[in-house]
Amino acid sequence: MSSYQPNTEQLLFQVENKVAHITLNRPDARNALSDELTSAMREAVAWSNSDSSVGAILISGAGGAFCSGGDVKAMNQRQLTYEKRPTLETQFQTMRARHHELAGAIHASRKPSIAAITGPAAGAGLALALACDMRVMDLNTFVSTGYAKIGLSGDYGIAWLLTRIVGPGRARQFMLTSERIQAADALSCGLVSRLADSKNLLTDAQTLATELANGPLVAYSYIKDNLDEALTVDHATAIDREADRLLKARTSTDHKEAVAAFAEKRAPKFIGG
Repeated sequence: MSSYQPNTEQLLFQVENKVAHITLNRPDARNALSDELTSAMREAVAWSNSDSSVGAILISGAGGAFCSGGDVKAMNQRQLTYEKRPTLETQFQTMRARHHELAGAIHASRKPSIAAITGPAAGAGLALALACDMRVMDLNTFVSTGYAKIGLSGDYGIAWLLTRIVGPGRARQFMLTSERIQAADALSCGLVSRLADSKNLLTDAQTLATELANGPLVAYSYIKDNLDEALTVDHATAIDREADRLLKARTSTDHKEAVAAFAEKRAPKFIGG
């Protein structure tokens, strides 16, 4: 049982087998992102990143959707409100901080993260899934950027994430058209890592998350550092930095345990040190 519990029913949270499972719980609204929900998500992600009992993060949605994105009904209600609003600069700074603390924190986490797309993911919902390291998707669902359909340009770093995952051509296509991307197409273009039928999807995602959570966390952290730099440094620099991190990983308890387990012909028991 985790020592963290959200202060809202819009988010479910538990830690089991070193996996922090974050469940968006607004099924009647297709798990659209309310202020209350995103605030709880930011807290849950921050706790998961900092607590040593967590080895991996799994994000899913309750009911028949992963996340439909921003709450459009709430957007409309705000448009109808005539009260004085904060300046654009104030709004920008607030939004910027919130997005860094959610999608930014998921992407920056040195712990493996998985999105279990148990139903449609659109707009900001897709962005949050893309911020994860891997995505497992229901065979019978779809994803969509969705922003253009409501006259918006994108948030949570979706254009950056999408460009790196599927390439600039596909990213432009998906952002500009807001087309529905079916599961088979999502897999073929690399948007998702695995497909599963709805009955097995969450179990498959939990199994993958558990495997990663109990793996060599020190090595995972350095692997993610290497991958994050792969598109921004030249090959010679990559070689140097990989060598530096490899030498550091050699000193870890996890590496020593893996070598001993190999010699003794048994499964390693990693402790993340």
